[in-house]
Amino acid sequence: MIKVVVFKTSNYPVSSPYLKKKVRAFLEAKGIKSDTEVFISFVSKPRMIQIAKKYLKEDSVHNVFSFTEKEVATPFVYPPGNFAQLGEVVICYPKAVEEAKKEGLTMDEKIWQLVEHGLMHLLGYHHN
Repeated sequence: MIKVVVFKTSNYPVSSPYLKKKVRAFLEAKGIKSDTEVFISFVSKPRMIQIAKKYLKEDSVHNVFSFTEKEVATPFVYPPGNFAQLGEVVICYPKAVEEAKKEGLTMDEKIWQLVEHGLMHLLGYHHN
């Protein structure tokens, strides 16, 4: 079973059931079949800057970060359980809104683009 936890630091209008379904289907298509847990977090610009400062020593807003369990001392979203921890995808919702408008995408399209990008990193695919 693939467990997807969606965490929002504000009342961002993200459809958690829709997103969970897409994440499960994506991971299953990539061959993930065992008990796995992944976290998808939506944060503000100030929170994303805090994360960038801590992990990249940068004072900037990124649209998405992904962290495996090994990359952070304490995860942004907690509850550990009996599932293998794939990691966490952190999305700056306000930055995603800006990018969606600029790129002519719906919010669902932009959110999925960022989530998929983060998941690919968690699965070991990296770009240069």
